[in-house]
Amino acid sequence: MPFTHATPDLAAGPLAGMRILDLSAYIAGPYGCALLADLGADVIKIEPPAGDNLRKYPSTLAAEGRAFLGVNRGKRGIVLDLKQPEGLEVLRRLVADADVLVHNFRPEVPGRLGIDYDSLKAVNPALVYCAMTGYGESGPYRNKAGYDQVLQSMTGLCAMQGPAGDPQILYGSVVDYYAASLLSNGVTAALLKRARTGQGSYVAISLLRAALAMQSARLVWADDEPRDVYRDMRSGGITGLHPTREGSLYLSANTPHFWQALCEMTGLQDLAVDPRYDTVRKRAQNADILVARLRAALQAHTALQWEELFGDRVPCAAARAVEDMFDHPQVQAEAMITHYEHPVAGGYRGLAGAFKPADAGGDAPAPRPAPVFGQHTDDVLAEAGYDAGQRAALRERGAIA
Repeated sequence: MPFTHATPDLAAGPLAGMRILDLSAYIAGPYGCALLADLGADVIKIEPPAGDNLRKYPSTLAAEGRAFLGVNRGKRGIVLDLKQPEGLEVLRRLVADADVLVHNFRPEVPGRLGIDYDSLKAVNPALVYCAMTGYGESGPYRNKAGYDQVLQSMTGLCAMQGPAGDPQILYGSVVDYYAASLLSNGVTAALLKRARTGQGSYVAISLLRAALAMQSARLVWADDEPRDVYRDMRSGGITGLHPTREGSLYLSANTPHFWQALCEMTGLQDLAVDPRYDTVRKRAQNADILVARLRAALQAHTALQWEELFGDRVPCAAARAVEDMFDHPQVQAEAMITHYEHPVAGGYRGLAGAFKPADAGGDAPAPRPAPVFGQHTDDVLAEAGYDAGQRAALRERGAIA
């Protein structure tokens, strides 16, 4: 049973010794596998001859796509043409010694390629097989292509952001990244089950389920409620972004303690003792009055000054650019950013990993940049038993690159 592997440069982390074959592309599947790499798994990204399309996305980096670097950290990379019998045979040999396989093909595709669960389970009964789809594996949408912002629009996320009749996209691929977290969680749970039972599993993740799971607080509809019941989780106008003398400041002052502190520190003590505003619900009902007074008071300082003045008494943050995070003292204190050396992109700073090591001993793998296209094909195939002549023949036929 393939439980551990001796692989170069991979040692630490709770999933050390696990080998994961990542056939997925774009963001959700690849980032889910990057999270598993953060936990120490040996993740082998398998790309088709045309490459992961994310490599081609707009980027100011000439040699490699910024998005590809960001969501494929920690992996080794190979190129296989699964449409060729020789390429498929290479995959089957890798599957025989793998712990997990992840793909994001539409449900009709794996069977056509010969890489459906039943086919690969016959090769490795202990395999954890994870399928990331757009809409799930049944129903009328099962074979539709699913993308983050399509699912945002479909599931009400966009409608909830903007004013009535003016839905707004949430930029940043939030559905993809949450689906990636579900993938990491589901695969880890399946590996735990296998450790207990010796049995492999089929793990199904979808962007549709992720988009709805993100809205669990809104996705409650009592039997006697109308369709247009109020579902907005924003607690009135106090909680939100507000203009200051310079820059915008986000405030969250829902609890009595924080509301009292906000009023005191902005010179609005009369509001703190007014029974008309002593609950979140009452403040939401009187938002027009309260927000006008609050915003007038906030003009006394800049957003950064207010952030410093409020300290830990009022939850708040000045609205910053992501560039400010690279050197932010809290980010630095938590060692969230590291420096990578990439063979073609050169040196760059990026996220060290999504998980903090479990102990002070640093039980985490060394940071590894995203792979160059086909960078580790020879290494991985050599580990699978292909000698130099066999690899050259496969490369000549176009089965590998």
